Amino acid sequence: MFHEDLLQHKRILITGGGTGLGKGMAARFLELGATVFICGRREEVLKATTDKLKSKGPIRSIPCDVRSLEAVEQMIDLIWREGPLDVLVNNAAGNFIARTEELSPNAWQSVINIVLMGTLNCTMACGRRWLATKHSGTVLSISATYAPVGSAYVVPSAVSKAGVEALTRSLAVEWADRGIRMNAIAPGPIPTQGAFSRVLPHPGLEALALDRHPMHRFGTVEELANLAAFLVSDGSGYINGEVIRMDGGEFLQGAGEFSALGRMLKEEDWQALKPKKK
Repeated sequence: MFHEDLLQHKRILITGGGTGLGKGMAARFLELGATVFICGRREEVLKATTDKLKSKGPIRSIPCDVRSLEAVEQMIDLIWREGPLDVLVNNAAGNFIARTEELSPNAWQSVINIVLMGTLNCTMACGRRWLATKHSGTVLSISATYAPVGSAYVVPSAVSKAGVEALTRSLAVEWADRGIRMNAIAPGPIPTQGAFSRVLPHPGLEALALDRHPMHRFGTVEELANLAAFLVSDGSGYINGEVIRMDGGEFLQGAGEFSALGRMLKEEDWQALKPKKK
């Protein structure tokens, strides 16, 4: 199914591409013949990823804070000088466990500005250029299984991901007749460095998550990267406006992935989870 030239001639930008799911998708896309651009806020992380993956194919990193529309426009202009993108993967995200009443306005903004506004900034920057030049394009966004139903203790993320799904479905209809496809993946828990520790920081939470899972295992970065590769390839050309859940059946047995925390965490756990003041 994944022949070596599946993504040949595809120019793909992955936001948050220096770590975790973004890094995994970058590696897989390169193996399948794509030219890959990754962006993120930490230049040293991006450099380490490009150095590690450059043997697989052409990859370039561009430091960019997707919360800034100006920065996004500058990045997209830089890429477009050599040719248009064919695919945008909105992967940049931020999330943490917290009791909602304890969240500061800055905590809300830190998540919403990355997840929702970052996705909007990048999608519009690419979309306007595609539409103006009548160039076909594909947008794939990373959502969450709790986006349509919400989840306690990750409310800024739930609000933001719900917005990402609404954007995906809305533009899938509005832009379809002009050659632009919009889809999303809603993954269940997939262990990645950094992100996993922020949403499953208590030693008992991982065991609880595994116990409640129908397959009693987490997903892998490789599984997500394979699904992403199919969705951005020409082989999925008639899939548009879909949010594909990839969670091994976890969602079907109960909504609100983090809602059980209120019955499990003690006051000292909540205090330890509070974001450190800068």
